[in-house]
Amino acid sequence: MKLFKKILWISLAVIVLGTAGFFTFAYNVEYSTGFRAGKITKFTRKGYIFKTYEGSVDVGGINSNRGMVSSTWDFSVDGSRKDVIQAIEKAMLDGSHVKLSYEEKFFQFFWRGDTKYFITKVETHEAK
Repeated sequence: MKLFKKILWISLAVIVLGTAGFFTFAYNVEYSTGFRAGKITKFTRKGYIFKTYEGSVDVGGINSNRGMVSSTWDFSVDGSRKDVIQAIEKAMLDGSHVKLSYEEKFFQFFWRGDTKYFITKVETHEAK
């Protein structure tokens, strides 16, 4: 009976630590980094319980036989990144073109944002 309890406790500890390690990895480690450039078309704070910041940027169009087709890219912003939030809001109001640097996470968690792409830096360029 003592051996059974010992194995049970060790198994439980391995499961708990493994799960915690997996979520720590999935939450913090980035899968890729990069940037997108364009004009902010939408930026909103949404959610009932978990408030997230979500946006879209028009990254340009694609010519087709039916005319110009717009291409948008959706992103999220961590609520603690007040500098990024303010820069995006300002660029949207000014109509400036932006270069958005981002980190892509392995997984999307509903309490963190609607996408796996989190903006880390915003550079604005005056619209011409």
